[in-house]
Amino acid sequence: MKCISIEQLSQATAGIMTCCGRRAITNGLTTDSRAVTPGCIFLALSGERFDGNNYAAEASQTAAAVVISRRVGKFAPDCTIIEVDDTLVALQKLASWWRDILDPLLVIGLTGSSGKTSTKDMCLAVLSRKYDTIATKGNLNNHIGTPLSILAAEKGVEAAIWEMGMNHAGELAPLCAMTRPHIGIITTIGSAHMEYLGSREAIAEEKCTLARALPENGYMIYPAADDFAATIATSTQATPLPVGGSDSTVRALNVRSTTTGSSYDLHIDGLGNIRIELPVPGAHMVSNSLLAAAAGWVAGCSLEQIAEGLSMASLTRGRLACTEVDGYTVIDDTYNANPESMKAALDTVASLRGPKRRFAVLGKMGELGEGGIAAHEEMGLCAAGLGYAAVVVVGDECAETLAMCNGAADRIPALLVNTPAEAAVALRQMIQPGDAILFKGSRSAGMERTMYELFPTLKP
Repeated sequence: MKCISIEQLSQATAGIMTCCGRRAITNGLTTDSRAVTPGCIFLALSGERFDGNNYAAEASQTAAAVVISRRVGKFAPDCTIIEVDDTLVALQKLASWWRDILDPLLVIGLTGSSGKTSTKDMCLAVLSRKYDTIATKGNLNNHIGTPLSILAAEKGVEAAIWEMGMNHAGELAPLCAMTRPHIGIITTIGSAHMEYLGSREAIAEEKCTLARALPENGYMIYPAADDFAATIATSTQATPLPVGGSDSTVRALNVRSTTTGSSYDLHIDGLGNIRIELPVPGAHMVSNSLLAAAAGWVAGCSLEQIAEGLSMASLTRGRLACTEVDGYTVIDDTYNANPESMKAALDTVASLRGPKRRFAVLGKMGELGEGGIAAHEEMGLCAAGLGYAAVVVVGDECAETLAMCNGAADRIPALLVNTPAEAAVALRQMIQPGDAILFKGSRSAGMERTMYELFPTLKP
């Protein structure tokens, strides 16, 4: 959304124009006062620890227009000022209005407890073979990020893949109302956000908001093996499309794993088979790729386009990226963690062919509530059962993981340290060329700091 009129901005945000300046809107919207450029809109978001209204007067010296909920300071006379009751609501209204302007637009809405960003990246790679396609950047998938993702789209784009996250009940409904998807993907229904939702059943109910939002002529795509597959299927008026089952329309045959990826025969009923070379390892990544393949299929992509897209898929940094560094196999899965993704990462590294030994550096898993202790215990048992050479756990929240590694029947060496820097020091004494090292933890655990300390060439 680069160019709109001042009148359109005022109407779409339901704001009151208290000053109509002479500058034209030519450069989109930002909520970051440090990113204000000539011709842009500055929208002053406010939160518990910040208030964008405090920076609006300064932004007005450059921006074409500012959207504020209160006046602070002296504004430039040639900048348009639009006042609203709530700038977040104004942002969401503006995004909903722009979503209408973007039509006709094929929209894939994507949510899930884990695997969202990897699946989004694969969908983008597939659909880009047929359409001018955009997708959510980074993790802009919440009540602020989703409207910003919509507003980043330009008129004329043909397809959009918008990732939608949540951690409280009721958060997906407004995101679905803004994005208005035709195709929905639920990657998994796991235990992430248990702290706020209380049970997997409650998580399933919230995730199925996407299923309920789809039109009758849409498609709801999900893993056939998910515990809540039946719930997803009965929650939508769209066509349910479970993938990956033995009798699913879209499924994988003859799966083989390598150190750096997976290969399989993609089968789609009515189209046939084609070989897929997936540049990322892990059974869960094969599942994610089937979701993307199904989305491509219902969007009209050919088998060849789907195969080419998946083989060329480039995943967002920190998503099970396998790199050879100085004789070591480094697995960067540092972006985030929950019990399902942690187990999948441990399984994936354990199944790699080639490394002499396998090590894991594990940080805490957040937002698990009362189930956090049991979840961390389970990860310790999992690592021990998979035969890791040693595990380094970081932070007191991971004490249960340490206890299970040391106390399991298949006991393995484990060490508890306080910081990522201490983890690097400890690990340096253990590893040698030929080993594989997994780095995994929730975003706040900062496991990438350990990885960069040991392997500085990986630092961006």
